[in-house]
Amino acid sequence: MTQPLGSIMLDLEGQQITPEERRLLAHPAVGGVILFARNVDDAAQVSTLCQSLRKLRPDLLLAIDQEGGRVQRIRKDLTRLPAMARLGERYADSPEEGLSLTRDAGWLLGMEMAACGLDLSFAPVLDIDSGISSVIGDRSFGGTPELVATLGQAFIQGLHEAGMAAVGKHFPGHGGVAADSHLALPVDDRPLEDIRAHDLVPFTRLAAELDGVMPAHVVYSAFDARPAGFSPSWLGMLRESLGFKGSIFSDDLSMKGAHEAGGPVERAKAALDAGCDMLLVCNDRAAAFEVLDAYPDIASKRPARLRYARARPDLAALSALGRWRRTHAQLEALAAE
Repeated sequence: MTQPLGSIMLDLEGQQITPEERRLLAHPAVGGVILFARNVDDAAQVSTLCQSLRKLRPDLLLAIDQEGGRVQRIRKDLTRLPAMARLGERYADSPEEGLSLTRDAGWLLGMEMAACGLDLSFAPVLDIDSGISSVIGDRSFGGTPELVATLGQAFIQGLHEAGMAAVGKHFPGHGGVAADSHLALPVDDRPLEDIRAHDLVPFTRLAAELDGVMPAHVVYSAFDARPAGFSPSWLGMLRESLGFKGSIFSDDLSMKGAHEAGGPVERAKAALDAGCDMLLVCNDRAAAFEVLDAYPDIASKRPARLRYARARPDLAALSALGRWRRTHAQLEALAAE
């Protein structure tokens, strides 16, 4: 039986595990590691790093942001993925072709991440590009709820075909605000009815198919004065009204949009109390120590369900697969346009 994971996901300083990080990752409250661009040279190096992490803690959940376009941490020796908006444009030109390519893109991403030793990429982005948010922009499949829901579903199906978990973000939708939650706390003042009819549509339709959800560090003032990731009301809606059964990951608690909840310990407590299952505490080692010192026994059963029982493909063997060769060529061409 899989043991429950600790509820803290941490980052690393570089491309190898430092002695301090070895001690840190041994803490029982730590359940995962997320890799950033600074941790990456090429696919083989990521594979070696993941093997080192598994040797240290076989139970750790290993994650990355590998969406495509400008959010793509591993760039050497893997497929150059286009921004998801390019798939939306292909769908607009040819729905059948666009849908098929989006499903294949999810499968290829899942296969490549699994071959690198990772358990998940925080994808797909289910935000709707309303022409307001530059931090979302072409990370979104497009500008309508129907388009994002349709292509999001195809992408999830592809991930699942590869044996990879799907984590949708940023619930209930980051596309309606201009501010970047990495740098500030955005406030979306639209009526709840407008958000339900627009931004929430992809999450509502896909809640049963997602393995994980990441809420936004955004305040939706018509519903709750707290950011969604700290809101029992929003996360309760996700669980109860939308019927989501998977794991809820906080966005990085070191982002400026999270600071409204207080210091590192207050942020962690607020996210847990709201209903998050795993907390990302990244890019602030002092904050990580504070949280771990305050919460030595945090554990959650839900995130452990994200690791699929599957054989990992070999990186060198992917090119032997006809589906990979075809999809690789299509996506590379689309990314180069």
